[in-house]
Amino acid sequence: MGRNDRPSRVRKEKSKMSPKKSPSYIADQDALLRHIVQGTASETGERFFRALVKNFSQALGTHAAWVTEYLPRTRRLRALAFWLGNGFIEDYEYAVAGTPCEPAIQNKSCLHIAENVVELFPEDADLRKLGAASYMGCPLLDSENTVLGNLAVLDLKPMPDSARNLALFRIFAARATAELLRVQGEADVREREEKIKGLFNGVMDAIVELDSDLAICVLNPAAERLLDAPASQIVGKTFTTYLSSKEMHRFCRLVQDLTSRPRYEQKIWIPEGLTVRTANGKTLPTEATVTLFEANGECRYALILRDINERFESRRLIASLRQQTLYLRDEIQALTEFGAIIGNSPAFRKTLQLASEVAPTDATVLLCGDTGTGKELMARTIHATGRRKDRPMITVNCAAIPESLMESEFFGHEKGAFTGATRRREGRFALADGGTIFLDEVSELNKEMQAKLLRVLQEGEFSAVGSSTTRKVDVRVIAATNRDLSHAVRDGRFRTDLYFRLSVFPITLPPLRARGDDIGLLASHLVRKIAGRMGRTIDPLTPDLIARLKAYAWPGNVRELQNVIERGVITARYGRLNLDHALPAEDALADVSGQTAQESTAVRTIHEFQQMEKKNLLLAMQTAQWRISGKNGAAHLLGVPASTLQSKLKTLGIKRPAPPAVKV
Repeated sequence: MGRNDRPSRVRKEKSKMSPKKSPSYIADQDALLRHIVQGTASETGERFFRALVKNFSQALGTHAAWVTEYLPRTRRLRALAFWLGNGFIEDYEYAVAGTPCEPAIQNKSCLHIAENVVELFPEDADLRKLGAASYMGCPLLDSENTVLGNLAVLDLKPMPDSARNLALFRIFAARATAELLRVQGEADVREREEKIKGLFNGVMDAIVELDSDLAICVLNPAAERLLDAPASQIVGKTFTTYLSSKEMHRFCRLVQDLTSRPRYEQKIWIPEGLTVRTANGKTLPTEATVTLFEANGECRYALILRDINERFESRRLIASLRQQTLYLRDEIQALTEFGAIIGNSPAFRKTLQLASEVAPTDATVLLCGDTGTGKELMARTIHATGRRKDRPMITVNCAAIPESLMESEFFGHEKGAFTGATRRREGRFALADGGTIFLDEVSELNKEMQAKLLRVLQEGEFSAVGSSTTRKVDVRVIAATNRDLSHAVRDGRFRTDLYFRLSVFPITLPPLRARGDDIGLLASHLVRKIAGRMGRTIDPLTPDLIARLKAYAWPGNVRELQNVIERGVITARYGRLNLDHALPAEDALADVSGQTAQESTAVRTIHEFQQMEKKNLLLAMQTAQWRISGKNGAAHLLGVPASTLQSKLKTLGIKRPAPPAVKV
């Protein structure tokens, strides 16, 4: 009995006890055995357990009897049937700890407590509530001596030791064990049947069972969808009615061939598949397998059909959506990074006017301009204001793709097309279908890829690597370059026909030095963005700071401006942008790059180059406040490893100046 686990229906019931049977009620052990057997013989399952405990309690003259199922994980007993006084207790479950059932289960042997059961198990509050005096229990053990449950009785008076009672306990414990095993076995069978049914109904492939005459006996929901009719209209029909005349004869020959094979080979895969004709007359190519088996001595065929088109389209769509998700994530990140287009100078307004005129069309655009002038941002703007804005813009950096992988990146590849191609992959043009593809640094394409790109621009079609089929695409192309493609055409490095295909609508982005007051607008925007990211507060730019920025030639354009502003924010003092070490001087730029805004042709000596390098390293160290490593260190600014920078500083004798002496 459990501690505080009994439902409210369990209460002390001395006054409601049924009268005990007189000794003449059951003359001997055989009569007692017959009484219990007769009371349980015609019952199974739950009714058997209820009949067992009722008749067992009445035959032994006890106040209560119950049979339980053991739950080893929680160490609890759940009643299969519980007879108490004059009726049954429903839904009863209790923990075995501290109850008389605990030693019976632990020792796996019958336990008889003739009297004083309450004193022996004081933690079992229910025994005291009932006024129990005696207890007897016997565990239900399977063939491997595993505890399955417990059969027990208790009484309100002493229960003398009796070989007869012990024998009866063992007999009916064995009978209860057998019935419990049968019930559990049926539950396992039902569970397996439900799993098989779920698998049968849940698979995407169509499964059809045919009899020896090829009539349809059973089919799953996928088969109903494939044949486009409910099961009520399909079952009983011959499967060959869903095949063309040619396919019907071929299928019948294959089935007949199965019967002549050995039993372990009575299955066949139809590599060329079957073309199935649905109830509505639509034809579907399918992969098919047929297996011969016996059921109740009769021949049966299991036919599995798979819609090839549906599988192919589903996989292609999933792969395409996955790739688009990745690209769109990059697009969102890029848009967040670059922000909106900023500029009001006449040169830039003219550029924006051209972009607004070409954006609503599908014309191919060629963006030209120096490095860092915002060609990619302009491409995004053209795409976002055009009619393809709801489709993705796929960006391809032609200079960053190895030549050996370039064709695969552009057009995709089939599984096994080359070493390492373990799965099919969509190319950038396929992902951009219906949208825009941005070809950055298009001048870096080799001659072979130039020819393949020309075909896409002319015909709107391509073939994936390793594929024999041609795919049509509808893609708008925006290309960009920081080189003069006309010079590349004259030098034979770029195809003339491709050049004219790309330059349908050329737009040249002006360099930053030609945008006048845009420098102040861009600088103010960048200060707010960078300072906010670093958690700093920077005062608005003063006229003298803007004048210093406008006086610089900006060979690196907007990208260089962003770097200068970031250095100025890092070294800012008292909320004021610091350009002292952030903005390179014209002579420093000449020393580092060998040129100013105007090209320099003077030949430098080795000593001069060393001095140039020393001056550049010194400038970097001062900008980084003599910090070598880290995000804001000099090594990061120079783009070299920290160990390399330390070695160069030692070689060139560059040391940090000593702090000024403090006067006392």
